[in-house]
Amino acid sequence: MDRREFLAAGALAAASPLPLPDLDRLAQSPARQYIELRRYHLLPGTKQRAFVDFVGAAAIPAMNRAGVAKVGAFTVVYGENAPTLLLALVHPSLDSVVTLRERLAADAEYARAGSAVLEAPMSDPAFVRVESSLLRAFASMPAVEPSAAAGTKTSRIYELRTYESHSDRAAINKVKMFDAGEIPIFRRAGLTPVFFGETVIGQGMPSLTYMITMPDMPARDAAWSAFGQDPEWKSLSSDPQYRDNVSAISDIILRPTSYSQI
Repeated sequence: MDRREFLAAGALAAASPLPLPDLDRLAQSPARQYIELRRYHLLPGTKQRAFVDFVGAAAIPAMNRAGVAKVGAFTVVYGENAPTLLLALVHPSLDSVVTLRERLAADAEYARAGSAVLEAPMSDPAFVRVESSLLRAFASMPAVEPSAAAGTKTSRIYELRTYESHSDRAAINKVKMFDAGEIPIFRRAGLTPVFFGETVIGQGMPSLTYMITMPDMPARDAAWSAFGQDPEWKSLSSDPQYRDNVSAISDIILRPTSYSQI
């Protein structure tokens, strides 16, 4: 570090009300993946079925060829339940996020296999609209962990939870709480993590979103009960430094499609 960098770092430390990260530790940690969440609003009936089939047969294989390592695909069981399809795209970098559309447009196999949807006219669209948000994986869980049951017929459900905060400071504090040891408690309780990510771009910011998976709803309820009774969780949640860092929570239960990769 040269003199100017040293002075800049000192000025930042003096101005910031939050503790600076451990730069040496972060530099040595694995690269943090980006998770792009897409929610497609679909037309009911045959159009919905056709779009769901298109994603599995054409879109996800093309995304994999374009460098998106895994793509999760889910329908809603509990929650806002208009005809929708939720995708979770696992990107290695921001460049992957930004250039995916161009890479897909250059894929001749994708254009052929998905022509019925990709070339749908304005008078007869294949879907209504898509909403998208971008997450950066937590330092304590830098990569998405697909379910061991992905790609099998094993029954399972997923829970997608979003925590909104009233300020950036509170949102950073909640992420810090997860990184301080909350994720191992999830694992111990049976709430198997898939990903934890802070929202980079999206609605309801500042916020974070995470996904966990369980065999079924009874297992989910039992696991949340075990989580609430865990001594380490009780200690962590009662720590005054983590008080008032979440102002709203949204929660939906999902079921994976047959072709979901996570």
